[in-house]
Amino acid sequence: MDSHHFYGYGVTGSDLSYSAYPTASSLENRSFGTSKFDSGNSPLANYFNSETFTTASDYQEQHSCTENLSGASSSSDSSLDYNQYFHRPTPSEDCLPGAPYSRNMKHTLLQLESALMGPDEDAMKSSPSFASNSSQRSRAWNKEAQVLHQTQQPLVSILNGIQSDKRDKVMEDLPLQGLPSSTLKQLLIACARALAETKLDDFQILVAKARSVVSVTGDPIQRLGAYIVEGLVARKELSGTTIYRSLRCKEPAGKDLFSYMYILYEICPYLKFGYMAANGAIVEACRNEDRVHIIDFQIAQGTQWLTLLQALAARPGGAPYVRITGIDDPVSQYARGDGLAAVAKRLSAISEKFNIAVEFHAVPVFAPEITRDMLDVRPGEALAVNFPLQLHHTPDESVDVNNPRDDLIRMIKSLCPKIVTLVEQESNTNTAPFLPRFVEALDYYHAMFESIDVTLPRDSKERINVEQHCLARDIVNVIACEGKERVERHELLGKWKSRFMMAGFHQYPLSSYVNSVIKELMKRYSEHYTLVEKDGAMLLGWKERNLISASAWF
Repeated sequence: MDSHHFYGYGVTGSDLSYSAYPTASSLENRSFGTSKFDSGNSPLANYFNSETFTTASDYQEQHSCTENLSGASSSSDSSLDYNQYFHRPTPSEDCLPGAPYSRNMKHTLLQLESALMGPDEDAMKSSPSFASNSSQRSRAWNKEAQVLHQTQQPLVSILNGIQSDKRDKVMEDLPLQGLPSSTLKQLLIACARALAETKLDDFQILVAKARSVVSVTGDPIQRLGAYIVEGLVARKELSGTTIYRSLRCKEPAGKDLFSYMYILYEICPYLKFGYMAANGAIVEACRNEDRVHIIDFQIAQGTQWLTLLQALAARPGGAPYVRITGIDDPVSQYARGDGLAAVAKRLSAISEKFNIAVEFHAVPVFAPEITRDMLDVRPGEALAVNFPLQLHHTPDESVDVNNPRDDLIRMIKSLCPKIVTLVEQESNTNTAPFLPRFVEALDYYHAMFESIDVTLPRDSKERINVEQHCLARDIVNVIACEGKERVERHELLGKWKSRFMMAGFHQYPLSSYVNSVIKELMKRYSEHYTLVEKDGAMLLGWKERNLISASAWF
């Protein structure tokens, strides 16, 4: 069956409801459960108030308290998928459910990356789009740096030769209220520059000023700035890893976390975009196959496969036999509220409901530890491999001389897959030195905070919780952590293309029909969302900034 048939179906039922279309407009009439908000000086302070962690059983107890994504079911299955894709835990014992957290952990792994660890020249040469994007991004960084030295913005020039008796005057030069967005952005960059140049006295002055003008209830740059400041201070204090792991482990109560993930899924199309692009490519590639094996490198709740299985079940030529291998690290069980057995149960229900044979194989290990034998690939089946906002967590050559990232891609190629789908954040935070990485993260998350801003009021506690629980952790990790402790290592589409092509892959063009369906989906959100078709891939963006890329390979 082709993609026209695929998008003609939707899963319904009291316990399996799912929709390919958003219902963001219905948020006004929804109750999102209990909201927790600490308005103290640090937006992350409430993570350190309790002595013990919420256990997996707490999530399981409230597993049915939140609506499903379509709003028609009492199940909260889908609401955590966004969390699983955007927030991969650090593979550490410290994050296991209920494990005590040590505040005295050593931070000897903290390292400043060398400027030589920029994008590979070969990659840029082999991918004109990557070279172009990198050049544009470099110009943007240089422009930001130049602005800092303009006379009308004296933040840095004042600091040259600053004396202690003049520091109070510096604090008076900029107003506490009504600071323009562009000026606040420059102030944050000035903070990062002072830290990068180890001008700690200057840094303290600038951070104090920044603290006075950021707010978790302000405009997008003020809200983002609240978490940016925390990340910068954590970097200075060498506590980024401590904060990141604590944010990973000390989740809010199950009902609250389900609500936050559900809200983010509803108000932003990022995960829906990834689902539709990947599923459309898999359906087209396997439309004539009798046996299909899907290897999902982040199974999460298994929600992505509900509509796909229903569509395959309704194929005119009959349903294929489907095997799904679900990879999910042991730590994710904590957020899911149950082990991979819960995913198996869900897939069994859809199998029975739509009369399609589905076999589930659970692999509870971290992605870099996967071996061929664990995947149990069998002769005669069409293999589809799914990387949903996950592959960037596997370290590359800049972290590990063994280059686990490229090694994993080559291992997948050796399996001769029919299709490999890749969805990733369109950001360059992998090997960039600290200051350009900071500017990149500032630009990326500013666009994301803006996209949230058009849907939920600025004083909404639900919005505050979404940004704090769903995005702050990644921001802290990108800014404050280095070496193996920095696991949020995004790359641009051009770099991913180079990696896949060097492994022997060819690009599989995404369907024009699927693209048109996704464009209609975007219209249901905001006119500021953009969808660009480029070299057979798709890029979802906000205004002028690309945020998520989707591509397919064979």
